[in-house]
Amino acid sequence: MKKLLIAAAISMALPFAAHAGADFIAGDKTFAGEAELGATLTTGNTETSSVKGRLNLKHELGNWENQYLLEGLYKEDTNEVTAKRYFLGAQGNYKLSDVNYLFANVNYEVDPFTGYDYKLTGATGYGHRFFETATSFLDGEIGPGVIYQNLDSEQAETLGYDSETSIVAHGVVSYETEISDNAKFQQRFVADYGDKLDARSETALTANLIGALAMKFAVIVRYNSEPLDDKKSTDTETNMTLLYSF
Repeated sequence: MKKLLIAAAISMALPFAAHAGADFIAGDKTFAGEAELGATLTTGNTETSSVKGRLNLKHELGNWENQYLLEGLYKEDTNEVTAKRYFLGAQGNYKLSDVNYLFANVNYEVDPFTGYDYKLTGATGYGHRFFETATSFLDGEIGPGVIYQNLDSEQAETLGYDSETSIVAHGVVSYETEISDNAKFQQRFVADYGDKLDARSETALTANLIGALAMKFAVIVRYNSEPLDDKKSTDTETNMTLLYSF
């Protein structure tokens, strides 16, 4: 049953991904993206290092708008890894009108500090642009989804099973506005509600430096209403990165 649920979630996104891939290879495309990178390094009495990277790609063709996201976070303190998270996601949107669209997505995330080896999610549904001006917009998405989480060996031995699967209600709210000629504010909230609530909020402020180069400050909050034993419900992440748009 679990394998069928996962296969169903992936199959919902495959037509979007296949269509996008074919267009990209053909070269008939509208393509844009953003690349982010932030890093710190200290040596001497205190030895720490951290790296945050993100690549966000968008591909548009006719009624199709597809997005691909790759994120990575790695932190080390005195030769001890204190944070490690990798995320790979893809979403395809099919426009029904200027304000309405259908979506399907699939995401893969690795975060060993949560007690899971990896998490695989998929969702499909309806999206709507509630308003749009020359400087701002507000989007909302809702639909059914599925989450599959594979436990690490320690948690699997403790709990007596090695994975969890749940059907969820998937919702997204995205807001963006220009606050000046050289700065913009972004807020994105994602929630999956089923056997428990998994939510993610990202608040970001971006200021242009020169040309396509900008500075981005972001605060990310992740919430799990039922974390595994000895794990916390809320994780926060604060980043300052350089962003290049192309």
